[in-house]
Amino acid sequence: KAKSSPGATKAVSRKNTPAKPVFEFEDVDDEPAAVKPSKGGAKHSSAEKSKAGFSDHNSKWLKPKKKAQPVEESESDQEDDAEDDDDDDDDDEMEDDEFLDKPAASKGGKANGKVALLESDEESEDDEEENEDGSDEDEDDESEEEELDIEKKSKQLDKRSAKMLAEAEAETMETNMLEPGEKFQEAGAGDAQEGDMPAVHRRIHEVLRVLSKFKVLRDPEKSRQDYMERLKTDLATYYGYNDYFLDMVLNMFSAAEAVELLEANETTRPMVIRTNTLKTRRRELAASLINRGVNLDPLAKWSKVGLVVYDSKVPIGATPEYMAGHYMLQGASSFLPCMALAPQENEKVVDMAAAPGGKTTYLAALMKNTGIIFANEINEKRLPSLVGNLQRMGVTTSVVCNYDGRQLPKALGHVDRVLLDAPCSGTGVVAKDPSVKVSKSEEDIAKCAQLQKELLRAAIDMVDAGSPTGGYVVYSTCSVTVEENEGVVDYALRARDVKVVSTGLEFGRQGFSSFRGKQFHPSIKETRRFFPHVHNLDGFFVAKFKKLSNTVPSAAVDKETLDKSQQQSAQEGENLEPLWAKVKVSAGNKQVDKGHSARPGKKRQLEEELQQPIEKKKKKEKAWVKAARLEAETERASGKTFTPTPTANKEVAKATNKTVAGSKIKRKTNK
Repeated sequence: KAKSSPGATKAVSRKNTPAKPVFEFEDVDDEPAAVKPSKGGAKHSSAEKSKAGFSDHNSKWLKPKKKAQPVEESESDQEDDAEDDDDDDDDDEMEDDEFLDKPAASKGGKANGKVALLESDEESEDDEEENEDGSDEDEDDESEEEELDIEKKSKQLDKRSAKMLAEAEAETMETNMLEPGEKFQEAGAGDAQEGDMPAVHRRIHEVLRVLSKFKVLRDPEKSRQDYMERLKTDLATYYGYNDYFLDMVLNMFSAAEAVELLEANETTRPMVIRTNTLKTRRRELAASLINRGVNLDPLAKWSKVGLVVYDSKVPIGATPEYMAGHYMLQGASSFLPCMALAPQENEKVVDMAAAPGGKTTYLAALMKNTGIIFANEINEKRLPSLVGNLQRMGVTTSVVCNYDGRQLPKALGHVDRVLLDAPCSGTGVVAKDPSVKVSKSEEDIAKCAQLQKELLRAAIDMVDAGSPTGGYVVYSTCSVTVEENEGVVDYALRARDVKVVSTGLEFGRQGFSSFRGKQFHPSIKETRRFFPHVHNLDGFFVAKFKKLSNTVPSAAVDKETLDKSQQQSAQEGENLEPLWAKVKVSAGNKQVDKGHSARPGKKRQLEEELQQPIEKKKKKEKAWVKAARLEAETERASGKTFTPTPTANKEVAKATNKTVAGSKIKRKTNK
């Protein structure tokens, strides 16, 4: 048995004679298989004690003391020691082996299993103790050597990665940071190779750092304008905008905030769905979509119907809930004008630019499917999507129209509220349409602004100032330009009898009350602006008007009062002002400046004064002609030649349709 399980005997021999380990037994097979009953009973009881738990007596050889550590020896030394061992040691070890074998013979198969388990436990314990005490067995040595190699390699890799990280950080610090006494040197046009975007990006942030502490970090030979030109060039290279767009953004914001806006335009806004409260509630909709594998959260505190969708296992636009009209895919910024309009039940409301129907269906939900909604869309190709969404969402109080918005006052008459989400340049939704970066120019913005003024004028004319619950107009755009937002609102305040009121939105920035030296009406602060880098929404503008009276001021700039030349200039995107507002009239010794400062009631008086000099001149011409005729008839009757004065000569010829040749008047026609 010792030969069949050398590991067990090896472990036992180590514990009996730690100084002289013995690995082979020559006379194991000659040992008797049984012993006397008395001795066997004693050994059997000791074996049972060992099974129940190692006793104090046998723990001496089962668990050697930790202080007695074997001397490390080579494999050759161990083999020599095994061959030259004494017979006494062999006998002792055979007795130990006999001690383990006897219970197996007495107890049968059950005892054999327990003894085998005991031996395996002894081997595992011996292996653990030998590993802890620095055992020199071959297998343990090999495993230890392998582990050491792995540990060494792991440590080397860790050191190498830490070194590379430290070098990278040092290089970044050297690139991006300046010494206390060092000044920023402007990079030349050829310093950054084509496609070296990281270098351009680092230079952008370095220029921003210099501009933030310009007096301390500036190069004395460079002005602020030089740094701004360098920044503008790098922004155009890195983000891909044209000069007009960058100038517009840099004029509206500080350099650092402008870069934040451009960076925010590079990321898309989160997907948002709006709960259709005509058919379901937001909690029920969220639960059903979560069961379909949609990961979503409520939009924000300011919205009670919005849900943000992070990811979905199913197409969010093809779920049974979507087909049933329980929700609408709609941008979060499109909620804002509907919330600002706040329509009441049983009102007449107009959506002047309705397709594809997101805002119209939201208005119907706010009105609880009461009253009437006129959904107008000028583009006939977009009408099917508008009608389909109205039917899918269960809107039963809508009337779809296909008019030019400027003609709606004549077609619909007076209503309670009007929503005008005007067509615009789209400078606030660059993340959706990156072509806006290079496709827009100053002429495009001017054309959009002129169209927006005409549409807003029509919207105000359509609202009934005497409505008991209404009389409100909401104007919104998805643009960030001042010309399309504050400029249009300021025009409406001068052209119609309206005032700007609070939108009711709890967040958003105030509109600009002045921009680049141009002052707007103070009430424009009630308007609200939304930006991607501040609110994580598309760039948006919302203004709310309250109509004070249905009368149109006499001096208001209206399309019907413009002549054809002014309409042509409007199509070309020029700045429109009526001619009477620009001309300085000389009325006697008095000069009248008829600009925007003139009161509207003065228009007719100024026009009359403009006509007075012409009428006086005509009267003088008639008097001259009459005198000349009398003088000519008198001279002809007396037989003398008529010689008129040069002034009278010219006026008579012009008035009597005669030609003057020399000093004589020849009659051309007898009229």
